Amino acid sequence: MKVSRRDFLKLAGLSTVGAVACNIFPDREFQEQSPLRIPEDMVTGVDNWYATTARGGIETEGLVIRVMEGRAKKVEGNPLFPTNQGAHSMRSEALLQELYHPDRIPSPMRRVGARGSGQWEPITWDDALNTLRDRLSGVSNRNQMLMVTNSMRGSMANLAQSFAQAYGGRSAALDLMHETVAAQVVRDLFGQDRMPVFDIRNSEYVLSFGADFLATWGSPIQFSKGYGHFRQGEGRSRGTLVHVDPRFSLTAANADQWVPIRPGHEGRLALSIAHVIISEGLGSAAAVNAMTGGNRNVLEAYAPERISHELNIPLIHGKSPVDMIKEIAHDLASHGPRSIAIGGGSAGAHTNGYFNLAAIYALNFLVGSVGQQGGVILNPPAPTPEFGAFLNPTTVRDWQGIRNDIAGGAVRLVMVRGADPVHSLAALDFAGAINRDDVFVVSFATVPNDTSHMADLILPERAALEDWGSDVPNIGPGFQVVGIQQPVVNPLPEYDPMGFGDVLLRMAAELGIANKAPLNHVTFADVLKDHARGLQALNRGSVRNASFDAFWNRLLQQGGWWDEGSRGAAPPAAPRLADIVAMARDAVISGPTGGNTFNLLAFPHISLTDGRGANLPWLQSTPDPITSVAWTTWVELNTDTADLLDLKEGDYVNIEGPNGRSFTARVYHHPAAPKDMISVPMGQGHRNAGQYAAGRGANVLEILGLPVEERTGALAWSSTRVRLTPAGRNDSIPKFEGIVPAFQLSEHEAIVKVTNEG
Repeated sequence: MKVSRRDFLKLAGLSTVGAVACNIFPDREFQEQSPLRIPEDMVTGVDNWYATTARGGIETEGLVIRVMEGRAKKVEGNPLFPTNQGAHSMRSEALLQELYHPDRIPSPMRRVGARGSGQWEPITWDDALNTLRDRLSGVSNRNQMLMVTNSMRGSMANLAQSFAQAYGGRSAALDLMHETVAAQVVRDLFGQDRMPVFDIRNSEYVLSFGADFLATWGSPIQFSKGYGHFRQGEGRSRGTLVHVDPRFSLTAANADQWVPIRPGHEGRLALSIAHVIISEGLGSAAAVNAMTGGNRNVLEAYAPERISHELNIPLIHGKSPVDMIKEIAHDLASHGPRSIAIGGGSAGAHTNGYFNLAAIYALNFLVGSVGQQGGVILNPPAPTPEFGAFLNPTTVRDWQGIRNDIAGGAVRLVMVRGADPVHSLAALDFAGAINRDDVFVVSFATVPNDTSHMADLILPERAALEDWGSDVPNIGPGFQVVGIQQPVVNPLPEYDPMGFGDVLLRMAAELGIANKAPLNHVTFADVLKDHARGLQALNRGSVRNASFDAFWNRLLQQGGWWDEGSRGAAPPAAPRLADIVAMARDAVISGPTGGNTFNLLAFPHISLTDGRGANLPWLQSTPDPITSVAWTTWVELNTDTADLLDLKEGDYVNIEGPNGRSFTARVYHHPAAPKDMISVPMGQGHRNAGQYAAGRGANVLEILGLPVEERTGALAWSSTRVRLTPAGRNDSIPKFEGIVPAFQLSEHEAIVKVTNEG
């Protein structure tokens, strides 16, 4: 359908017309808020709750938003949505601050000063769209256009893919923290493109390697819900959690047993556990035969007595590393199908990450928990190809090539949406690559970031609560789910944003490439409706209706569609252990050597993650659950090591990475930190990302030196060594805990002493 520019702008600005309020709360929830009972001095009005979906950095969450008098007031978890079931994260809570952020970009802007000078002039959407169209049509070779996005899923991913292909340009998805290695292992071992669901809720024994699943890994809200039942569920015994990780993370703090290990040796420990299971006849006999091929000595080199000295596992409650490995093997195997081995995070972020995770996930086959309740359950594919679209994150190895293409003049137009490559790819000097007169940079952003600061044209994008979208959770609940995002409010009058999807559709029409779906639609809401018709045609699941209007309304009311009757594929054949052993190799830890050098473990911040939430003050002020530090970057250093170096808490230290770059941060004394390792959170170090993020803390990604996992090319962010040097100054760390330093209890000292009177 042909639409004039004027009509298009009207349609794009009326996106919230289709919003539909939900009615999913029982009446008792509203009794205390009855208009007849509220005090007379309270603001009158009728509130509406709208169901929507958001992906606040890590996982997909179904939400309900309270809207009163046209303003969003409160975020709650959608009790109907299958993954988070009424709970929600701090990242979703902060969507309100994104909506009313004082730094929001009010209108399109064009650069008028030198690149990076911050000099802009406001322009109309007509001028902005004309400029973008002229740039898209003006490149001599369409392969000179590069679209950089976040790792989008669902209908928006389908549209972005279609646009890039129809136009003939290149696209790249930026998400350095994506579990690329785990996804490849799951693909190879389980034959699945989607991560399986780890049925923690019904499990009896969970063995986790590096995956901080209660904080930032995978689907933390879903896992935390399951973990509550795992620990305190009615009608069941308390489950046991063992967490293997060099760092004392939130998951380690909640575990029955934390097993610190030498970084990069998680796979060897997993094979040692497998050796005990096989040699002592503890696992499934059929699985053992299939995985060993009858050769029971295939793991002989990984006998605990042979390799325990390599793992740097300390004495724990008087148990030697050998005894600890055997105990874990016995406990894991004794719970059989109701036991889970999870691997990810730092375990996969080494140069040998694939080997580590392959060895870890193979344990599930060995104890017979694949496809079992309380074990590892395979998720089915998305119900339709359009909703199942996914932009796979580009690997660091490929980003190095893209960066060189830009710097070499092979790319003339860069469109960036939902990503901040100047910050995330600081180690590649992405800012230096685009700082050319012959490169035109277009930034789609809601609030400023380091990349928009370098752009030639900034197009203000709608906030998540103002826009349409869809998503299929990467870690589903074991059946098919589609989350639907709807605009719950209109933008404030002083802002004039436009949806990214609407801009792509307009460009497709004006460039003459809108000859088939989804590009032949006028607005992104039309694309979403078209995809929803595919769901309606299935005639199954939580929403069914012969009338599309009725189907669409119900879809919006409950925030999505799901089919609890759908199931994933049957468990695949177990992998051969000999193949995994053949992949075994040591992690290559690169960086300075000699005195005052440490293994560096960078980790995603619990609220800022890799930095995408840094501009939101609620997320900045969320205290880290282990250290209680907020608003800055800190360095976790073992207390004894700090004493040897004469470093007090709050002392600044310079941290130099493998690439010779360095940053300065304050020391936090951590009695549980391994003595040869330091840990630093990601997320800070933005230079031009608004008043709450700019100039705050340091960007640890800048000094990593970009080691890569050998098989997948993903960022091996745990395989780095750094040099630590005192900076000669001190300042208090902003934290919520008291001034009494944390200290380690002795081996036999009870945390609580019980005394009797007299």
